Amino acid sequence: MPELPEVEALRGFLAGTCVGRTIARTELAAFASLKTFEVPLSALHGLEVDAVERRGKFICLSAGGLWLVFHLARGGWLTWKDAMPARPARPGRGPLAARVVFDDESGFELTEYGTQKRLALYVVPSLDQVPGIVTLGPDPLADDFTPDVLDAIIERAGRAQLKGVLRDQRIIAGIGNAYSDEILHAAKLSPFKPASGLAAAERATLYAAIRTELAEAVARSAGLAAKELKGDKKLNLRVHGKTGQACPVCGTTIAEVSFADSSLQYCPGCQTGGKLLADRRLSRLLK
Repeated sequence: MPELPEVEALRGFLAGTCVGRTIARTELAAFASLKTFEVPLSALHGLEVDAVERRGKFICLSAGGLWLVFHLARGGWLTWKDAMPARPARPGRGPLAARVVFDDESGFELTEYGTQKRLALYVVPSLDQVPGIVTLGPDPLADDFTPDVLDAIIERAGRAQLKGVLRDQRIIAGIGNAYSDEILHAAKLSPFKPASGLAAAERATLYAAIRTELAEAVARSAGLAAKELKGDKKLNLRVHGKTGQACPVCGTTIAEVSFADSSLQYCPGCQTGGKLLADRRLSRLLK
């Protein structure tokens, strides 16, 4: 799943590639991915892209007073093509969800693999009309995301487990399954630790880990082409997706907790005092 660093890299890529180009046409292949209907996709035709912004995991293209917004969800991705296929996209069961084609026939495709089709597209006059954006928590890399802001988040979270707090987009925007694992590993905190159980020093450590892990990932991703981002992310993860491998910090075997449709990875040596966490497939942790 693309998270804040990858989405920010895609935003930067599109800003450098699309701004100043005119949208010639759009093609919708997965009709269920379009979540708004008041303004049709065709309203974008003939408009020049003037900005590309990010809100959490949403990418937002501004063109002529309208916004084309998309969220790649778990299995979605963006692919740039210097020359789009001449044949229009055909609705079907393939991975293609939509195309945006510019007046020089370059453009990008949005695809989604897997059985759960959650990629979402919106065409709106205002970003406030996208429900997922309206409810977003603060951006963890914004200047106003201070230690005091995190303290307030932790106070409100009560006994909610840290993994769930970090992943909840209504609490903090942009962090997903992978980077929450990486942040908690860097902070040496158990994913199941209640937020209310954090001492002042642990809060400071968690804040530093959030800022550092995300900022470093954004820096690594900057300037990479869209097709290179997935590989770069996997290459630089320490614990997420590394079950059975040695922790690069302490050498302990990385362990996993499985859920109904996801899993988390952690280092028992660094994070839980050597204890293995029990699987909680029906846990509310990842809701």
